Amino acid sequence: MMINGIIFDMDGLMFDTEKLLVRFWCQSANEYGYDMKPHHVLEIRSLSRKYAIPKLKGIFGEEFDFESVRARRISLMNDYIDKNGFEIKRGLKELLEYLRQNGYKTAVATATDLKRAEIYLKKAGVYEYFDKIICGDMIENGKPEPDIYLKAVEMLGLRADECLALEDSPNGIKSAYTAGCKVIMVPDLSPADDSVREMIICDCESLDRIIDVLEEQK
Repeated sequence: MMINGIIFDMDGLMFDTEKLLVRFWCQSANEYGYDMKPHHVLEIRSLSRKYAIPKLKGIFGEEFDFESVRARRISLMNDYIDKNGFEIKRGLKELLEYLRQNGYKTAVATATDLKRAEIYLKKAGVYEYFDKIICGDMIENGKPEPDIYLKAVEMLGLRADECLALEDSPNGIKSAYTAGCKVIMVPDLSPADDSVREMIICDCESLDRIIDVLEEQK
């Protein structure tokens, strides 16, 4: 396995923000009169609006106002992060420093829009570690379609089979796998199930464990 590029998901992988997505999706939906629960949010985690909208309408009815609920969720979450920040996942900076010292190319592939992604990365002090940032507003089809990973591979100037994708969610894993990348899962809100295990080379409990995997491949 010759790996020359590492592509990172962002929410739930680098930053402990998925729990905030769950909290504020539920709060926003409840404000609009929908009884959204955490398991509903997990079903749309890292899912593009193309798939998220029909899924939520299937749960809450055709009248579900996705755009209004989503806009309110974004506002609530942004306000919270602006005031309180967020936690960085264990091992992130150690892994990024290792990748820099060993000459790997790096990219972020996130459904978050570019403006917000840059704010998060700078707030966490890791922005300068990445060669490329690819966001949901830069591609036509979001996760689980492979577009964002195909774009990341292209921008890194590598082949897909030279790239290792790091993901925490099934939808992100499917996106990276379909693009032809090798994939490692670092679980956040849900563990790897049998369908996920078919698409990953392994799962790691924290980001610093990726260093061991890369060292074994040398």
